[in-house]
Amino acid sequence: MGTIGPVSLILIILVALLIFGPSKLPELGKAFGKTLKEFKNATKGLADEDEQADKKKEEK
Repeated sequence: MGTIGPVSLILIILVALLIFGPSKLPELGKAFGKTLKEFKNATKGLADEDEQADKKKEEK
């Protein structure tokens, strides 16, 4: 499997327009962005917790 090329990206956008319509796409993009931001923050929090746990183990 390769990366998504420009032709594939255009095809995906056209299919999304046909399924959801142009009025719903901004709402879907906004919701996707919020979800991605929350996921990023959650994974960053987990990484920070792991680092703190490692530091505590090293101190003991």
